[in-house]
Amino acid sequence: MEKAILGLDIGGTGIKGGVLINGHLEDIRSIATPAKESKAFILETIAEFIETYLEYDLAGIGIGIPGLVDVKEGIVLGLSNIPAFQHVELKKFLSERFSKPIFINNDANCFASGVHKFGVGRQFNHLVGLTLGTGIGGGIVINGHLYSGVNSAAGEWCSAAYLEHDFEHYCSGKFFEKYYQSKPKALAKLALKGDPVAIQAFDEFGHHLGELIKHILYALAPEAIILGGSIRKTYPLFKKSMFKSLSTFSYPTVLERLQILPSEMDETGIHGAVALVEFEKEVVTN
Repeated sequence: MEKAILGLDIGGTGIKGGVLINGHLEDIRSIATPAKESKAFILETIAEFIETYLEYDLAGIGIGIPGLVDVKEGIVLGLSNIPAFQHVELKKFLSERFSKPIFINNDANCFASGVHKFGVGRQFNHLVGLTLGTGIGGGIVINGHLYSGVNSAAGEWCSAAYLEHDFEHYCSGKFFEKYYQSKPKALAKLALKGDPVAIQAFDEFGHHLGELIKHILYALAPEAIILGGSIRKTYPLFKKSMFKSLSTFSYPTVLERLQILPSEMDETGIHGAVALVEFEKEVVTN
């Protein structure tokens, strides 16, 4: 049996793990993130969680983090939802503890890497992964390699100015909560029943997402954009308005070759972290 690869998806509320064995993701576990605790306490929690997987012969450990990362050094530069986790030498700490190759990257970059390696993105050499959830994140694959940029900040369209705020304000769950005082999942149920207000919410969301995708096309012109995150499951509700917005893109020949696909994987965070172990040494950083 080939060695296993451990993937960790670290979030503000939970830490999920799983091992890839013979091409299959197995033994998925989760624990609560001690987000309000000290840096030392959080580090020890992560280490103890990894220890529960040491029954496997691990070839390496990949970790996705919802924040900026010095990829080469494996330093977590800061997490807004975990206050104590600022400038944390996570790779050094875990490497000394476990003597295993450790690879760390931003969670959106992990998503792009994961769908390229294991999901619907396998057929493309150039793609962008967009995670649509509480916020919005982006990851870039160029010529089959993950492009992280300086401090894993490539693809952070969430913070780009758009209308009165930024793209994250209009292209994530924040949009539905701000303008419709509801969660996307609840609105989706109403839209499927024909509720006109809920239908309008997804029409507007699709328009804004189309505007974001146009910005991506002008910069990168990828073959595909893969949608992740919980909101991807409502794709049929915003697809029409999204493509209506895209119809005004200046280069129709680029648009004709673009595929926009929702990810079929539920454990994209873990898949992406696992993919880092195989691909991180080939990351293009500049």
